[in-house]
Amino acid sequence: MKFVLANWGTRGEVEPFAAIGRELVRRGHDVHLVVGPELVGFAKSTGAEAVAFGPALDGVIEPHHEYWSLLFSKPWKAPELNRLLNEFARPLAEYREQVRETLLGLSAGTDLLLSGMNYEEVASNVAEYCGTALATLQIFPLRVNGFQVPFLPPPVCRASMAATEWLTWRGHKAEDDAERAVLGLPKATGHWTQRITALGAMEIQAYDAACYPGLAEEWAPWNDQQIPKRPFVGALTMELAADADAEIASWIAEGTPPIFFGFGSMPVESTADTIAMIAGACAQLGERALIGAGWTDYSAVPHYDHVKIVGAMNYAEVFPTCRAVVHHGGSGTTHAGLRAGRPTLITWMLPDQACWAARLKKLKVGTGRRFVATTEKTLVADLRTILAPEYLDHAQQLAATMTKPAESVAAAADLAERFALSRRG
Repeated sequence: MKFVLANWGTRGEVEPFAAIGRELVRRGHDVHLVVGPELVGFAKSTGAEAVAFGPALDGVIEPHHEYWSLLFSKPWKAPELNRLLNEFARPLAEYREQVRETLLGLSAGTDLLLSGMNYEEVASNVAEYCGTALATLQIFPLRVNGFQVPFLPPPVCRASMAATEWLTWRGHKAEDDAERAVLGLPKATGHWTQRITALGAMEIQAYDAACYPGLAEEWAPWNDQQIPKRPFVGALTMELAADADAEIASWIAEGTPPIFFGFGSMPVESTADTIAMIAGACAQLGERALIGAGWTDYSAVPHYDHVKIVGAMNYAEVFPTCRAVVHHGGSGTTHAGLRAGRPTLITWMLPDQACWAARLKKLKVGTGRRFVATTEKTLVADLRTILAPEYLDHAQQLAATMTKPAESVAAAADLAERFALSRRG
């Protein structure tokens, strides 16, 4: 069978697609991974055909983070907020036609088009035009539900998500209608998520239902059928080995288990100040710090004897040997920490990361704080909180209920195959 797996975004957003793609290639299928230009090499490493689409990540990610940082700190600065909004939205809009044409060129004869959150509406239009079976993959509960925002009562959460969905559709209606006109499709009368449901798409939930008590019950009507439409498979990761894994293991073995710190693709304004804050907090607590550099350059920061800075690592191997994990709250890193049974502190920058922080606090396996509000004093206090024995106990209990990584990938690939076969003819 032929599968097209398309998702523009960061490495963390693309890896779930790469994990499924690698497994489908292993099973002998024809697989195309369609990703942002910076991740074509990573996509090729799965054995799939790799195709670039969309703008360069840097031109979108930096103003996107600046926008949310300003909105959370100085929401009254409307002109600057509008400038930043336009700055990160413009490249995405400018590449919409290129994204559509790329997907159109790949969809002929395709058994399944699997899309992520970014450019999901374009994928749904292409699938409708081509008559291609459509599936989506979500790394957190993206559809309207009562449990995405932990601090809201379920009815209020549902209403808030529905209102946000409607506003998003109104904001994109003109370009959506223009695209549908080019394809000879009728004007849309509602959000593309409604069209995705109308197309009978499968919406794979790439996280554990255990993280969202009550959600599986709310979505039972979608899953009470021969082929579930919103199946929970657990987080999808490739668990790739890294060059530094042996060096990290050796360093950890030389002393007490460290606390991991990492910020993924999130920009860190002052690397020296960030490392000094981490070093100072850990020194007060008598802890060692293992820092994953991610996209940040830490080459010029001062050296501290109790701090080790490394590049890429295999979280599945490293996290179980740490006392706790502190990170930005990306879905992949969050799940890696939870699967390892480690208490977590999320120093968040974006809204979805804030939701993960609130979610872990409600589950009593961690806590969170906005990154720009984090100081050495607050970091010490937050670390003392999550290092308490009850947080480790709760984290280990939750870890025991979560899907194993290999099982998650196999389940997702099985579902993709079954759904594609069910839509043939």
